[in-house]
Amino acid sequence: MTQNTSSAVMQQRAEPHDSLDDFPTPPWATRAICEKLRELGCDLQMSDVREPCANRGYMVKPLREAFGHVMASDIFDYGAGFHVEDYLFGPSSHLSMTDWTFMNPPFRLAEQFIDRALERSRIGVAVLARSAFLESEGREALFSRPPAYVFQHAERVVMLRGRLVRAGAEDLANIDPATGKPRKASTATSYAWIVWIRGQEDTRWRRIEKCRLRLEREGDYPA
Repeated sequence: MTQNTSSAVMQQRAEPHDSLDDFPTPPWATRAICEKLRELGCDLQMSDVREPCANRGYMVKPLREAFGHVMASDIFDYGAGFHVEDYLFGPSSHLSMTDWTFMNPPFRLAEQFIDRALERSRIGVAVLARSAFLESEGREALFSRPPAYVFQHAERVVMLRGRLVRAGAEDLANIDPATGKPRKASTATSYAWIVWIRGQEDTRWRRIEKCRLRLEREGDYPA
């Protein structure tokens, strides 16, 4: 039986209940949203930011380039040296306030992560999510607090389970059984940044034009 690789099927990212939802974020995608926020007049260098889903640090790295101070943690120790912390456990008061929260949260817990981030962020929250997250039913409570912006990526942000591979490069964990050779890293899933800014509730849609090659840096990907 051949695998159904249609876009409709491939955009489904169902995760087991106890999954860590380990899909590392390419650093260039975080640089892109930081660039857009600076264009809007946000002074990121004078702000601090929390990343509660730090994983192996692929989002933390560009955040450190943009922000004055970065607090990074994750519920699991991926070996990157970040504080191990359950962001959702207990009252929100156990977390210090921060200016911003940036994250690519576990899909099945995304609403809870966003709720907590909105409670503990003085200025704003930026969330990288599947574009389909915006149209799914049952999120009326979340979007009763409208985001200020939706930044849709014009090009695909390649996120693969448990690994970070440059778009179009050989994915050594994905072998084509017909040829025995690695497939090129790609995705059928589109992603957008959803940005809440305190005091702004008139949602505006913006496009992040193709920028991967311009924003990739040496050392972004594992050797």
